[in-house]
Amino acid sequence: MVSPLRIAVTDPIITGFAGHLRLTAREHEWRFAADSSPREVLDGADVVVCSRLTAEDMPDAPSARLIHATGAGIDRIDADAIPADAAVCNTGNHGSAIAEHVVMVAMMLNRRALEADRQMREGTWRTVATAPGTPFHSALRGSTIGILGFGEIGQAVARLVAGLGMRVVATRRRPDQPLPDGVSADRIYAESELASLLAESELASLLAESDVVVVTVPLTSETRGLVGSGAFDAMRPEAILINVARGPVVDEDALFEALSAGRIAGAGIDVWWGAPSGTTAPESVSRFAALENTVLTPHFSGHAREVFEQRAADIARNIDLLDQGLPLERRVR
Repeated sequence: MVSPLRIAVTDPIITGFAGHLRLTAREHEWRFAADSSPREVLDGADVVVCSRLTAEDMPDAPSARLIHATGAGIDRIDADAIPADAAVCNTGNHGSAIAEHVVMVAMMLNRRALEADRQMREGTWRTVATAPGTPFHSALRGSTIGILGFGEIGQAVARLVAGLGMRVVATRRRPDQPLPDGVSADRIYAESELASLLAESELASLLAESDVVVVTVPLTSETRGLVGSGAFDAMRPEAILINVARGPVVDEDALFEALSAGRIAGAGIDVWWGAPSGTTAPESVSRFAALENTVLTPHFSGHAREVFEQRAADIARNIDLLDQGLPLERRVR
C-alpha cells in the first residue's frame, strides 16, 4: 500500500479549518506549525500549505512535491527556497467576498456614510432638507465602474455591479479572450495599452470615464506604481478609487496628494504600504486616517468564513489529485 502523504501546514489562518483540510479521499500525516517550529514541520514534508515561505523556513534537504499557497498571491513564496521540481498552486474563492466589499465602500463614499455617522453621534441632523449646501448622494445606478485587472476578483465585481445597473469597463491582459458565463463588460482595454498610456502621462480613457476605479491587478514589476500621478490626472474630481490588490500597485504619495488636493473625491484602501507589526497598523495608515474622504480597512475584504472553507476544500482536492498522480488544479508553476 502507498504510504500516506506527509503534509505540513504553516498558515495559522487555514489551520483553523483543519477539519476541512482533512476531508481527503484517504488519511494522511498532518503536521501543523502551531505544534512545533516551521523548520521542524517542513522536514520531510511532501506537501507544504502556506501563505509565505522563505529559505530560512526550509530544511536542508527539502522534499516537498507540492507547495500550496492558501491565497491567490504567491509573491511571499521564495521560488529559490523550494525544490526545482515542486509544483506551486494557489487558491481563490475570494472574488465574491471582495466584490461585496467594493460595493460597500463605493456606497459609503458616495453617500458620505462616515461623515453622516459622525454627525449623528454628535447630535447633528444634517441633510439636504435641513442644511442648505449639503451635497446630494451619487447613485451607483447608471454610473461607470472601471476595473483594473479582470481576473477572478474583477469579474466578481462585474457580476455584482451589473445588478445595480452600473456600466463596466475593464483592463485585461487578453481582451479578446471569451468571458465566463454571467460576466460582461461594455468595453475591455488591453492592460499593456493602459500601462503605456499612463507611463506617457496621457489621458487613459478608462480612468476618464469611470466614476469608481477598482484596482485588482496582481503586484508585479510591471504593475508596481501603476496608479500614480498620471492616473489621478486622468480621473475626474468626482471619481473614487478602491484598492483591493496590493498597496504598492498604487503610488502612496500620489494618492495622498490627490485626496488632499481634491483631485479625486475619495478612496477605499484595504491594502497597504508596509506590513503591520502584530496588531499595530503600518505607518502609512496614519496619514490617510487624517483624511475624511477615505474608508480604511486592514486587508480584510476577502476574510469571509466561506472563503476559507472553500480554500481548504480546494487544497484537499489538490492533495487528492497529487496522491492519485493526476494533474493539479490552479497550478502556477
